[in-house]
Amino acid sequence: MPNPRRRHSKTRGRKRRTHWKVDAVQLMECSQCKSPKLSHRICPVCGYYNGKLVLDFEAKRVKKDAKKKKTER
Repeated sequence: MPNPRRRHSKTRGRKRRTHWKVDAVQLMECSQCKSPKLSHRICPVCGYYNGKLVLDFEAKRVKKDAKKKKTER
């Protein structure tokens, strides 16, 4: 692969990098619990997406508690 014959100036490189910006995260309000969440993602607080329950955190807690009690015996 060929190498550049001359060095690029600092200004030229910096002009090229002016578009390397970090965008702010786009948050939206959950329709169910009104907490902020990423768009097109399941709400991490209530587990709803598009008005439907996708993750049931209560069922997970019940399973986890039952498993914990089993190991304690």
